[in-house]
Amino acid sequence: MPVIDAHHHFWRYDAQDYAWIKDSMKAIRRDFLPVDLEKTIRAAGVDGVVSVQARQSLEETRWLLELADKNPFVRGVVGWAPLISPDIGDILDELTANPKLRALRQVLQGEPDEFYMLREDFDYGVSLLRRHGLAYDILIFERHLSQTIQFVDRHPQQIFVLDHVAKPRIRDRVMEPWREHFRELARRPNVYCKISGLVTEADYTNWTEADLRPYAETALEAFGPHRLIFGSDWPVCLVACDYARWLGLVRGWITELSATEQARILGETAAEAYRLP
Repeated sequence: MPVIDAHHHFWRYDAQDYAWIKDSMKAIRRDFLPVDLEKTIRAAGVDGVVSVQARQSLEETRWLLELADKNPFVRGVVGWAPLISPDIGDILDELTANPKLRALRQVLQGEPDEFYMLREDFDYGVSLLRRHGLAYDILIFERHLSQTIQFVDRHPQQIFVLDHVAKPRIRDRVMEPWREHFRELARRPNVYCKISGLVTEADYTNWTEADLRPYAETALEAFGPHRLIFGSDWPVCLVACDYARWLGLVRGWITELSATEQARILGETAAEAYRLP
């Protein structure tokens, strides 16, 4: 079965647009484009990818869709749109004319209001996604999990994909209350989870496989192979780990699963959650 990397980014680097790339991440202060990723995934035995927004602009969403149209290995796009806009219905009509738009995402972890996802106007925008066949990617820190559960419960028919296992405090080797709230969110059958982003929540230069394993095992136990999705978070992962090493870690964690279960995590679950063509 094909292997799909369900979480990566493209960008033309600009210091103002990507101010979140701090000095400790200077290795990724450059352009990352399809030609770079295609070479990387081919070497790793990955067949296709899902591109995820890195800037909150319609300009970037349209650009990602253009890249997807030109590069068949890009199977789908998780874009951004102004979900609180009064014009969101018309905007969705425009964007979904391109079938490669498969989901939207807001950088909720960066919102000053930690309860942003519970705003009425945001909830209304999310309520329109299902009729357009779009999933919604949840990007949060662990401290947002409690309100995220409330948010998800308002939309029981909407497909959600939790990014980076909700960014637990791996660097501090803290499991709770992340694990408790994470397991509770996983009880919602309309929520999928990406096993991605763990190395960048750890110490970039001194992490070990043992630091990450408890979080990966919790994700597998909570979501199971039928709702767990492989993602690399390339090129962000490069500040702590190269692409092949991360894929190797994930393969190692799932090696005792059946071939069918491994195929789910490495590709089939992403195809299902995002309804990839």
